[in-house]
Amino acid sequence: MSEEMVRTAFPELDAIDDDDLRVRVVDAWTTAIAENEIDDLTAIPWLPPTQRELGLNNEFLVDHVRDVTACAVALAETLSERRALALSLDTVIAGALVHDVSKLAEFNGMDETAVYGLLGHPYYGVHVVARADLPIELAHIVLSHTSRTAVEPATIEAELVRRADEVAAAAIRSRATDDLRTV
Repeated sequence: MSEEMVRTAFPELDAIDDDDLRVRVVDAWTTAIAENEIDDLTAIPWLPPTQRELGLNNEFLVDHVRDVTACAVALAETLSERRALALSLDTVIAGALVHDVSKLAEFNGMDETAVYGLLGHPYYGVHVVARADLPIELAHIVLSHTSRTAVEPATIEAELVRRADEVAAAAIRSRATDDLRTV
C-alpha cells in the first residue's frame, strides 16, 4: 500500500535509470511512512512554522519535493548541455526526492515533534537514507541541502538540489509576500 502511495506521489521515480537506486528511494519513503503511521502522503504539510507565519495553509510536502526535483533536473540538464558538466542525473533525481523525507517524523499534522525541535530534517533524513542503504552521496545531499547544518555541498549534485530547494521554497513564500527579503 505505501509503496503504491510513494510511486503515485512521485512519478519522477521513473526517471531514475538505476533500478536498485529507485527501489531504495521508495524504501526510504515507505519506511518513513510506516514508522510515522502516515495514511496520506499527499496531506503532509510543507513546513508548518513557515506556513503559520505566512498564512500558507495549503502547501504540501509532496508538491514541494516534486518542485525541487523538477528544478534540480532542469538545472542539471542545462549545465550538462551548456558546460559539458559530468554529473549523475540519477543522483540528482534521487537526492531531490529524498531531501525532505524526514519531514514525516518532524510534524504531526501542523504540530512540531521532538525530531523537528531537537534534530531537524537534515540529521534525521541522513538516518532514513542510511537505513534504506542509499549511497553516501544521497546522505550528503540530505545533510547539505539546508542551512540547518554547517555542511556545505561538496558535489555538483548536492549544490543543484540545495539551490533547487531554495528556489522552490522561495516560490512558496512569494505567494505571501512581495519582498522575499522580509521572510
